[in-house]
Amino acid sequence: MTGLQHRLAGCACGAALAAMTASALAQDGYPVRPVKLVVPSSPGGGTDTTARILAPKLTEYLGQQVVVENRAGASGIVGMDVAARSAPDGYTLLIANSTMTILPSTHQKLPFDPVNDFAPVTKVVELPQLLVGHPAFPGKTLKELIAIAKARPGELDYAAGGFGGSGHLAMEMFMHMAGVRITFVPYKSGNAGIVDALSGQVPLMMASALGVLPHVKAGKLRAYGVSGSRRTASAPDIPTIAEAGLAGYEAVQWYGLLVPAGTPRNLISRMHTLTVRALQDPGVARGLISDGAEAAWSKSPEDYGNFMRTEIKKWGRVVRLAGIRQQ
Repeated sequence: MTGLQHRLAGCACGAALAAMTASALAQDGYPVRPVKLVVPSSPGGGTDTTARILAPKLTEYLGQQVVVENRAGASGIVGMDVAARSAPDGYTLLIANSTMTILPSTHQKLPFDPVNDFAPVTKVVELPQLLVGHPAFPGKTLKELIAIAKARPGELDYAAGGFGGSGHLAMEMFMHMAGVRITFVPYKSGNAGIVDALSGQVPLMMASALGVLPHVKAGKLRAYGVSGSRRTASAPDIPTIAEAGLAGYEAVQWYGLLVPAGTPRNLISRMHTLTVRALQDPGVARGLISDGAEAAWSKSPEDYGNFMRTEIKKWGRVVRLAGIRQQ
């Protein structure tokens, strides 16, 4: 039984009342008060930046303030749980990233079920990661990096923000496909890892374009490749990792919008429509591209839900291949 099912078993009447209230509000000019957008990370990160680019446009369309609320902690688990426990009345939104589909494989127990305790709305952006290195590192190309790693198994280090996070898993996939072994140095956040990558204390790093692209453009880090299936519009001169020498590689970080399970379908459909409209706004698109991200909405809430389930299976396989033990 999922976390949501446990809660519903104990408060079925409350849930039914919340659903009835939500339906009434939907018929009575929803929204009639501010809407909360939960960000399960600290201010300044990629998820937070995306939320703050999107929130003003949603505020404009809804006619009520969309308030960004940061609830960081435990790789995003704290904020996600807050959203899962919220009333399914359309007044709580969650913007989560791809870590949400990794957590079921890296954690034995979660206080929520990523599939059953949430209703998907739409993917919001895709944010490729970059494999970067300090300029002093001898490998100047991806093929040279792989050759050095093969000659020195386990001797090289790489940084990534958080155990089981997008950077960690993207690098595990890279190592499996390249047939190399590079030692993982976990950091509490991507920003903390970038500091040591810039100093050369850790020679390699897999991180979101949002955090490292400015340093690549400034010549302080060398980019070996973009993790996605295509080059990023914010740095079209950087090849994909697949182009640079590791055919078939693809690992894209993404952010998406969800609501608590039980939220009325008409509210979900409306939020999907308004979010897609916001992402198509030229100002929003420019803001995302300047931060290294690209708008990437889903055709429907069901399409986004199917995508999430596929991602859970994909990263589960990577976790098993890498031999990562659950926390």
